[in-house]
Amino acid sequence: MRRTPLTALALASALALALTGCAAAATPAESAAPTSSPTASSTLTGELTISAAASLKKAFDELAVEFEAANPGVDVKPIRYDGSSTLATQILEGASVDVFASADEKNMKKVVDASLASAPELFATNVLTLVVPKGNPGKVTGLADLAKPDLDVVLCAAEVPCGAASTTLLQNAGVQASVDSYEQSVTAVLTKVASGEADAGLVYVTDAATNADVETVTTAGADAVVNRYPIVALTHAAHPEAAAAFVRFVLSDAGRSVLGGLGFGHP
Repeated sequence: MRRTPLTALALASALALALTGCAAAATPAESAAPTSSPTASSTLTGELTISAAASLKKAFDELAVEFEAANPGVDVKPIRYDGSSTLATQILEGASVDVFASADEKNMKKVVDASLASAPELFATNVLTLVVPKGNPGKVTGLADLAKPDLDVVLCAAEVPCGAASTTLLQNAGVQASVDSYEQSVTAVLTKVASGEADAGLVYVTDAATNADVETVTTAGADAVVNRYPIVALTHAAHPEAAAAFVRFVLSDAGRSVLGGLGFGHP
C-alpha cells in the first residue's frame, strides 16, 4: 500500500525519537566504562617500560599479559622489579620509565617532588607477616622471638617500604630485634627464609602466600601497619597514552580483581 507524505513524516519522527532515547540511555554506561572495565584499544602503540615494587611481581606480570591482550599494539617490556627506593633512585637519575608503581607513598613523593610525575593514585594495600622456613626449625612463635640472639633474623632495610613497616611493627610491639641481615627488597628476605639461610623474617602477606617453602606465624599488630601502593605515568613517558592506559587498567575492576585475588587490599 502506498504511504501518504503525512504517514512517512510521522514514521520519520518516531524513528528520530527512538534513536534519541537510545542515545540518552547509553550515556551513564559509557561514562562508567573507564573505571569498570579494562582499557581496550586497537589504536594504542609502542613499547611500555614499567618499574614496580618487588612485591608486585606476580600481580603485574599477570596484569601486563592481560593489558597486552586488550591492546595488541602495545608491547610491555620485561617489568623492572626491585625495592621501591632503588626504583625511585633510578628514575631520579634518568632511567627511561613510563610507569612507576611504588610499595609506599614516601618513595613516590621523591619522584613527584622532582617534577617527574604528578597526581599518583593509590591502587592497593598490603601488610606484613612473620615467616619461617617450612617445619619452623627455629621454633618461632611470635614477634618477641626476633629478639633472641641465637636465631638468624633477616629484615628489609629501613629505606625500603617493607623495612619501614617492619620497624614500625616491631616498635609498636616493643621488640628490639636481633637482626643478622638487612635486605634491599622483600623478595630477598623471602628467599633467605625459604632457603633456610634465616630462621625468621618479615615479608608481605602476598609474598608469603606465593612460596610453599615458608610458613607464617601469627603476627600480632600487623593489621595496624598498612602500606599503601601508588601508581603514576611519568611526565616524560615515551608513550604517554599507553602509559596512562596501563595506569587506568590497574585501577579498573579487572585490575582490582587480579590484585585482590593475590591478597592485596583496596585503599
